[in-house]
Amino acid sequence: MKRYTIFVITENFIGILNRITIIFTRRGINIDALTASESRVDGIHRITIEVTTSEDMVIQLVNQIEKVIDVIKAFYHEDEGVVYQEIALYKIPVTRLDGGLEKIIRQHNAKIIAAEPQFVVLELSGHKEQTQELLEILKGYGLLEFARSGRVAVAKRMVTIDDYIK
Repeated sequence: MKRYTIFVITENFIGILNRITIIFTRRGINIDALTASESRVDGIHRITIEVTTSEDMVIQLVNQIEKVIDVIKAFYHEDEGVVYQEIALYKIPVTRLDGGLEKIIRQHNAKIIAAEPQFVVLELSGHKEQTQELLEILKGYGLLEFARSGRVAVAKRMVTIDDYIK
């Protein structure tokens, strides 16, 4: 079992995400993370799906996704073939701010992005392991809320969306 990133290039039609995710449900494959966004090409969107499975299964998934109407192209990469990040937000009570917490924030290269009378919100971009490590530490500081995005990724190989929509 390895972690893979599946990229889906599509037009933004109602129900496309449901039609894609049902493929995973029918095969009993859990989606570890999912991100949908615009691409640099007007009217074209990309869906990034992170899964942990065998290469045989990811090939089957990609082939099935490509059969979905409105999907322009689907392809996958192992972690080594992509550059990726996630963003995490941590909400901490102001009463817990002290020198020790400041040191932790600096060591993890987190940023304070909001300061309210009762709480502060920290932001950290990185790989899941990095954001998870800070999460575990901040639980000891009365963590009020936590949210993490799905994987945002680009392939390392020199292929662009233009190559798929011609």
